[in-house]
Amino acid sequence: MPNFKCFDFRVSFFLSIISFYEVCICKSICIVKLSNWIDSSYLQIKWAFLFDSLTCCMVVVVYFISTLVHIYSIDYMKSDPHIPRFMSYLSLFTFFMIILITSNNLIQLFVGWEGVGVCSYLLINFWFSRIQANKSALKAMFINKIGDIGLILGICLSSYGLGCLNFLTMFSLIEQISEYKMIFLTYQINFSDMLSFLFFIGVIGKSAQFGLHIWLPDAMEGPTPVSALIHAATMVTAGIFLILRCCYIFESSNLI
Repeated sequence: MPNFKCFDFRVSFFLSIISFYEVCICKSICIVKLSNWIDSSYLQIKWAFLFDSLTCCMVVVVYFISTLVHIYSIDYMKSDPHIPRFMSYLSLFTFFMIILITSNNLIQLFVGWEGVGVCSYLLINFWFSRIQANKSALKAMFINKIGDIGLILGICLSSYGLGCLNFLTMFSLIEQISEYKMIFLTYQINFSDMLSFLFFIGVIGKSAQFGLHIWLPDAMEGPTPVSALIHAATMVTAGIFLILRCCYIFESSNLI
C-alpha cells in the first residue's frame, strides 16, 4: 500500500510539471468547472479549479515535498503497526492542500483550509497514547481556530460587500469599492482595510506568525515526516498562499 501511494504521488508530481509548463511557460491559464455547488438568488458558487501561474508553482512545490515525505515515511515508519493509517493521513493532508491552492473561490479555499487543519490534528496526535501528543494536537487546533474565525469573518464580509466569492470577480470589483466606508465599533474604516485585516488574522494563525505561533513547536510531537510536511510545504505556507492569492485586496488597502 505505501509503495502504491508513492507511485501515485510520483505520477502526480510529473503531471504538476506538465501543468507548470502549460500555464507558466506557455501562458495558458485554465479554469476547470465541475458543477454547481451553492445556487441561490443572492450567491452562486461553482465547484471549480483555477490554474494560473501561482497555483501551478504551488502545486509543483507541494507534490515535490509530499513525494519526498511519502518515500521517507516508508522506511521511517516501517516498524510501526499503524503505517497504513499514517500514510492515509499524509495523503489526505496533501489532498486538502491541493484543494486549497487550486480553489476558484473563497468557500472552496476554506474547505481545503479546514481540511489541512483537521489532518494536522490527526497527524500530530498519531501516537494518541501519549498525553503530550494529545495536548499538542489540541493546542494546534484551538490556536488555528482563532485565525479561522478571522478568515470566516472575511468571507462573510466579502459576500456582503462584493456580493461574490469568486476570486477573479472579487479582484475586478475591489477597486470600485476600496474607499467604501463601514462602521466598526463606532469607527469608520475602509472596506478593503477591514477585509485585509480579517484575512491577515487567518494568515497569522495558519502560518504560525507572532502571537499565534505557539502551536508550531509542539507540532514536533508527531512523527518526523509530519513535521517535514507541515513545516516545509503545506500547512504553514497556506497563509502565504492566501496573501499571494488576495494580493489585489491587500494592495488596495491602506494597511500596506
